[in-house]
Amino acid sequence: MLRIGFTRLNDGAAQVDAEKLRAVGCQVVRAAEPGQENQALTTILDFIGVGDELVVVRLDRIARSSRGLLDVLDRLETRGAVLKVLEPELATDGFGGQTLRAVLEAVSGLEYTGARGRRTTNADADTILALQRTGVGPVEIARRLGVSRMTVWRKLKALDTAGA
Repeated sequence: MLRIGFTRLNDGAAQVDAEKLRAVGCQVVRAAEPGQENQALTTILDFIGVGDELVVVRLDRIARSSRGLLDVLDRLETRGAVLKVLEPELATDGFGGQTLRAVLEAVSGLEYTGARGRRTTNADADTILALQRTGVGPVEIARRLGVSRMTVWRKLKALDTAGA
């Protein structure tokens, strides 16, 4: 079993986080540079294997929204790995993991409803592209992010056009 630690360099506590992660036995500690958080995390999620653990000091180190965190949890589950959080002590395996997921799904639904009842989206092009690269189809991406299919298609088309 491999324990991989993850933190963000744009957080003032990155060095402290790295020390905490090493202290709990993380053999590998990765710190994402500002603007490249998705790239570093994607690399870890592509590499992590069955029985491995992704360890973070706090939940906000792994994702900036509950929807983003749920996407990470889905990828970890697909790979047979688990997420361990040090503060507060949480893990995605066992009964506590089921409870954590249920709470995150409930909060995710609330995140998309603004004060005026308008939907705000977390559907940036990088998130859509990352989901598509993991094999998630446009309809499922729209469902996960709480946006229309047209929003997903438009952003994918814009990425195609920009890449051409």
